[in-house]
Amino acid sequence: MTIEHTSIPDVVILHPRVFEDARGYFFESFNEKEFASQLYPVHFVQDNESKSSYGVVRGLHFQKGKSVQAKLVRVIKGEVLDVAVDIRVGSPTFGKWVAVLLSEHNASQLFIPRGFAHGFCVRSAEAVFQYKCDRFYDPSSEGAIAWDDPDLGIDWGIPAEEVLLSEKDKKHRMLKDIPAEELFDYGKNL
Repeated sequence: MTIEHTSIPDVVILHPRVFEDARGYFFESFNEKEFASQLYPVHFVQDNESKSSYGVVRGLHFQKGKSVQAKLVRVIKGEVLDVAVDIRVGSPTFGKWVAVLLSEHNASQLFIPRGFAHGFCVRSAEAVFQYKCDRFYDPSSEGAIAWDDPDLGIDWGIPAEEVLLSEKDKKHRMLKDIPAEELFDYGKNL
């Protein structure tokens, strides 16, 4: 596994070593010992998978309080633009975001630490998306930011009229409208 650093510290792209031959391919998608030696210790407790069609935007979601999550995300079929937004109040990169193209072809993964909102946009006919979380999902701790927040200015790579959202994702607030106490404190160990 090689690590590629992004413009936001702690948000990193992982590139596994892929072994291919006439039979197909093999790669190690996660190794806790290797991850800890190259980044820092993390223990994932929940794996999730979603299937979505072209134009679906899921996000920008986060878990608050004691349920704050770090995620390791990847695509096993199709292609998505994956986005992590720094929502740690006081951070030098607060409100900044990183976008990475993840696909079945590049096998790359994005590690999103605690204190970030996360979302993705499907850019292929369909995509199967998997992610690991280091804390269990808690519906009472959900938080979210509008996918089209103009202050963030995220370019999802598809026309806005082609975006498909859940009813819940249509109702999220802009980052500037979320009180600081509902976000994360940059100086606090998450």
